Amino acid sequence: MKKNKIIASAAAVIFVIFGIFMIGTTSVSAQEAPDFTLTDLEGNEVSLSDFRGKVIIVDFWATWCGPCKMEIPSFIKLQDDYADDVVILGVSLDQGGPQAVVPFARKMSINYPIVYGDGSVVQAYGGIRGIPTTFVIDKKFNIQRKYVGYTDHKVFEKDILAFR
Repeated sequence: MKKNKIIASAAAVIFVIFGIFMIGTTSVSAQEAPDFTLTDLEGNEVSLSDFRGKVIIVDFWATWCGPCKMEIPSFIKLQDDYADDVVILGVSLDQGGPQAVVPFARKMSINYPIVYGDGSVVQAYGGIRGIPTTFVIDKKFNIQRKYVGYTDHKVFEKDILAFR
């Protein structure tokens, strides 16, 4: 039992380190964003298409992910600064569900919608191999960018200005 905990802890550390160093961007040819409907922190259903007509930043993340936590203040600021044209949508991949995510979101004062991800949304977006993985979707509902790993605030702001 203790050996399994050590192996699981080591795997988590490797995954976080891999996420930190696996920084990359992919410019994708304008492909329509796969729509999905997931449950938010209050138990309401939220669909990606609810935000059609805005620039949507879809961030796959988890509460235990260091680079994910580093991006949250930037997303909060972007949501404040561009609320009329942009929505940040956090897709939590935490296994702990509400017990892990709700207190974390409150503590971080997250001001954008958070939904609980599942295997079907992960597959629809090509399989998420590292977190954070973030997609920038333009107002026409096309995926324009994909970022894997920590991405600087200025990069997202540049994308918002380009695609709004």
